[in-house]
Amino acid sequence: MTKSLVQFGIALSAMLVAVMPPAVAAGNAEELEVVRARVSDLFDEIEPQHVMASPVDGWYTIRKGAIVAYISGDGRYLLQGDLIDLDTQVNLTEASRDEARKVMMSAIPQEHMIIFSPEEVKYTISVFTDVDCTYCRRLHSQINEYLEQGIQVRYLLYPRNGPTSASWVKAEQVWCADDRSEALTLAKLDKEFETRDCDASMVSTHYLMGKDVGLRGTPAIVFENGQLISGYVPALRLSEQLAAAIE
Repeated sequence: MTKSLVQFGIALSAMLVAVMPPAVAAGNAEELEVVRARVSDLFDEIEPQHVMASPVDGWYTIRKGAIVAYISGDGRYLLQGDLIDLDTQVNLTEASRDEARKVMMSAIPQEHMIIFSPEEVKYTISVFTDVDCTYCRRLHSQINEYLEQGIQVRYLLYPRNGPTSASWVKAEQVWCADDRSEALTLAKLDKEFETRDCDASMVSTHYLMGKDVGLRGTPAIVFENGQLISGYVPALRLSEQLAAAIE
């Protein structure tokens, strides 16, 4: 299972400080390959392609999903936190996270989500939802208002308390229903719905994807540009935010 950013940083930092070799010549391709090899050897979930050039000379970006950290060229120091260009007032780390989320969300097949779509789609959002989450329920109770704003809602199931929770069981039952949209609506109203036995591993796929996205709670809303909004947002305000995001 993908570790959180904090776990990722603590574990990776400890290994890097203890084991990384002396610095090679700064700022060259050979140095990058050395750092890539060492990081992927020391941290099972990090592969060479997850280590890349950063906006700062002498440092490299480590990015897996929306988890971002920075490592010095000598492999001694690992930095967690946002890298901000003060001249342009741009949060470079968040831009990197957005790009990662954009790629991840665009790669999900439509049939792997539960989709509520208006007649004319103006905007599309991906929403990580927990069947029992109060604000997830509030959002879904107003689904028609989102559709009226031309917002297509693509749900991914994210039971916050993990695989042993009652919410996880409900999520699997929703996924195994013949009509998943109706089942999700009824589940959020604590009403019974028809389901069956099936391969519900998609719930686990959604859950792990939520970890990679870097969500901090539910509902978690991801725009098409990869921007992440945590929490419930009313339909009209969300429409305004979506319009501003594509300007």
